[in-house]
Amino acid sequence: MPLFWAKKEVFEWLRSGQKTIDVRKGQPHNGVEAVFQCGPCVLRLRIVCKEVGKLAEVVRLDNFKRVIPVAGSLEEAIEYFCGLYGDCEGVFTAYYVESPQVCV
Repeated sequence: MPLFWAKKEVFEWLRSGQKTIDVRKGQPHNGVEAVFQCGPCVLRLRIVCKEVGKLAEVVRLDNFKRVIPVAGSLEEAIEYFCGLYGDCEGVFTAYYVESPQVCV
């Protein structure tokens, strides 16, 4: 079960269901559940699929809004990752997660 640290905005996107694809640099981690942590807050989401490749292969025109909900374009989404990781080279893994269930 992978543990991922998340910035506050990313954690909120995941918790609200706006973000259903989490992209991380590197090879995929084993597990069927991803644990996201932001400070003391923890969110567990089931991984339904993983996709591995270059950043431009896993973040595409058809899915960038599910990766970075506030991005206005694919280029903005790619720039977000370049700013986060310093470069956009190498292998990235896209973790497709289920939206959290909200109890009413």
